[in-house]
Amino acid sequence: ESRAGSASNKEINIQWYIPSVAKPSNDTETKVLLLYAYNTNPVKISNIKIFSSMSVFSGHLWIPLARIISLKEKLSDLKEQVEILTQGSKSFSASVPASFLEQSETLKISPSNKPKMSDVKVDLDEKTEEIAKRCLSEVKALLSVVPALSLPLTKIPFDVTLQSITNLEDMFDLANGCIITEGSLFNWIISLLH
Repeated sequence: ESRAGSASNKEINIQWYIPSVAKPSNDTETKVLLLYAYNTNPVKISNIKIFSSMSVFSGHLWIPLARIISLKEKLSDLKEQVEILTQGSKSFSASVPASFLEQSETLKISPSNKPKMSDVKVDLDEKTEEIAKRCLSEVKALLSVVPALSLPLTKIPFDVTLQSITNLEDMFDLANGCIITEGSLFNWIISLLH
């Protein structure tokens, strides 16, 4: 039972394996192995010997190392742009007149109910939206089961928040794995892996 596990939410766990010797023999290009496991319903595994679930999936993909490194740099740039836009919206909220803030204090809004700044949907400018579409098209091409059928994205398939872009960047960090919990980013990634 100590080796068993549980997931109270829908989540996907991403790990990377960089083989030293084991690599597909028909390729000269260096590839890394993306290992993933996800659940589409909450699960509790109490006995790994007899566990069986229709909502737990796992798999792997061989992905060219050079493409991962390039994508990670692009996602890092995208995250920086989203942070700048987030800071801009923070400064806008700081310029709200004091009389309005005094009125809102009477509403007794508890701080715990306010969404964190990183979870607030970001309105992208045209340049950042184009960068995002290019990055996400590359993610789609890398994760799609049939990459040849992977057309570039014409719209962003999930809510862009600082947290969702950070999660996406973490997903392609070869030194660390990541866990992405339920939400629009989770749903999009799962749709690519099916």
